[in-house]
Amino acid sequence: MSDIHAHEVMHMMLEQDGGFSRDLLAKAITDRFGADARFCSCSAAGMDVHAVIDFLESRGKFVARGDGFSTSQDKICDH
Repeated sequence: MSDIHAHEVMHMMLEQDGGFSRDLLAKAITDRFGADARFCSCSAAGMDVHAVIDFLESRGKFVARGDGFSTSQDKICDH
C-alpha cells in the first residue's frame, strides 16, 4: 500500500468543516483512512497518524478555530 499524501488529511478537514483537537483529528484520520494508514509529503514518508498531525502543525498548516484548529484551502500547496 502506498502512503497517503498529507494534503488528503487537510482536504478531509475542510470537508468536515469543523474545529479539531489533536485527539479528535487523530480519530477522524483513523476513521477515514484506517488505523494502519501511512502518510507522506514532499519531504517526509511513512508517517503514522500522530506523526502526520505533528508534521502539519510544524508546517503551519493549522488555523486556530474556537478551542481547537482547522485548516484553510490556502494552506494546501498545489503540487
